[in-house]
Amino acid sequence: MSQHRSYRSGSLLAAKRNVLKRYERINILKKQGKWKDGDKVLGLPKTKPV
Repeated sequence: MSQHRSYRSGSLLAAKRNVLKRYERINILKKQGKWKDGDKVLGLPKTKPV
């Protein structure tokens, strides 16, 4: 009998997410040089998760 998905280990839950938090998007934009300190945090451009 197989184990239900909700009982599996937590390491499987840390898979690649489609939606990023705002600070994660800002970090990606900083690496790309598209965001500087002092820029508005609302209305950020779309970024792909890394």
